[in-house]
Amino acid sequence: MARRLLLSLALAFATTISAIAAPVDRPLIIGMRLEPPHLDPTAGAAAAIDEVLYANVFEGLTRIDAEGHVVPGLATDWEFGDDGLSLTLTLRDGVTFHDGKPFNADVAKFSLDRARAPGAENAQPQLFAAIESVAAPDPTTLVIHLSRPDADLPYSLAWGDAVMVHPDSAETNKQTPVGTGPFRFERWRRGDRIVLVRNDDYWGEAAKLPRVEFAFVGDPTVALAALMAGDINAFPSFGAPETLPVIAADPRFTVKSGTTEGETIMAINSRRPPLDQLAVRQALARAVDRQALVDGAMYGTATPIGAPMPPHDPAYIDLTGVNAYDPASAKALLAEAGVENLKLTLSLPPTSYARRSGEIIASELREVGIDVTLEPVEWAEWLSRIFRGKDYDLTIVAHTEPSDIGIYGRPDYYFHVDDPRLTEILDALDVETDPAARIELLQEAQRRIADNAVNVFLFQLPKSGVWDARLVGMWENSPIQANDVTGVYWSK
Repeated sequence: MARRLLLSLALAFATTISAIAAPVDRPLIIGMRLEPPHLDPTAGAAAAIDEVLYANVFEGLTRIDAEGHVVPGLATDWEFGDDGLSLTLTLRDGVTFHDGKPFNADVAKFSLDRARAPGAENAQPQLFAAIESVAAPDPTTLVIHLSRPDADLPYSLAWGDAVMVHPDSAETNKQTPVGTGPFRFERWRRGDRIVLVRNDDYWGEAAKLPRVEFAFVGDPTVALAALMAGDINAFPSFGAPETLPVIAADPRFTVKSGTTEGETIMAINSRRPPLDQLAVRQALARAVDRQALVDGAMYGTATPIGAPMPPHDPAYIDLTGVNAYDPASAKALLAEAGVENLKLTLSLPPTSYARRSGEIIASELREVGIDVTLEPVEWAEWLSRIFRGKDYDLTIVAHTEPSDIGIYGRPDYYFHVDDPRLTEILDALDVETDPAARIELLQEAQRRIADNAVNVFLFQLPKSGVWDARLVGMWENSPIQANDVTGVYWSK
């Protein structure tokens, strides 16, 4: 009798613990500042595309995890050839897209060939620059042949720009994305939200959330009110850092200050005279007080930077002393360059960090004799006219792609860097596999970029995340531009 009672109590206790530990089948509503222009990660530079779709809907051959490591995705493993001129990947068997179509090596070959084709819309062609050809010898084997060694290729294949798409749905992914991920697209109510639902036929571990809604809230005041009212459960990147102490004091919420890959810069169009002169670019850099931006625009939550690498990277060096704040030197440099009455337009996308920083920078530039006109622009115009059309003087933006120093080796990129020595350094980095040697090359590249005042480097964009305290699995840091909710669940 006693044994039976003890057994009953043990079973009841175990059932209670199991019920407490089991995830709650409840939808999640995530708030985002910006709405993506479309829903194809392989055809656009806007970070908001990946923030909704990366890992959730679309998957790559490899992927970046919460710690920033390259881990298996649709490929289970990979190996370089002895000469470094091939990469062989073993693909998962039995994977299907959301419409039931199979994923296999032929589909992977199509995806990579499409991404690197001449005239492709892919925003990061440098990821595929070393690929000479792609072969699919059998359904679960993919062989990538290279024109030169590319030690970073497994990492490059983990970017959103390299996710796998099916030939039958590739052209309609901008409106109705079809991927292989644990969530499938349900609907997009433009100007309001995008809704994803759990993919019950997912090849891997099923998502714990039945539905995820990404709601777009541009006004920080509205965002705070929606969070407090429970209309939105989480903001992975909250756009009003001045309100974080208020939220942190409320036990209903978790507040995390993490890191991102977002180097915030004032980009300079160095094809436009007199911005093509080093002395003028140096003057712009020395006219800007980074700490004033951190304090005034970011409420002390950001870290000043002097080159295009995040402070948490092992290769980072502090170059904030290069072209440090010195208004008198800025005026002297402008005089040395023979520049008087310089008038420039500073184009500002809709992010709060850009708009707030722009106001401060414009005031600082005017103090050294540069007449600045502030031009607010929406993202669609920024992407078309400034990023692709290269029609601008100055602009403020955070580059959130991981390990993207390679863009400084592209003379056709929108800020126009044409430095043969820097190109040599970055080319050497492509083939170097020794960690210590790679750090030396990365540090040399940072010094050269800073010395040449390619852009005005401002601060590392922080990740100020706030969410319902009952949520488990939200990313504290952003090693890649993504709101990966594949492992998120409600604890109660």
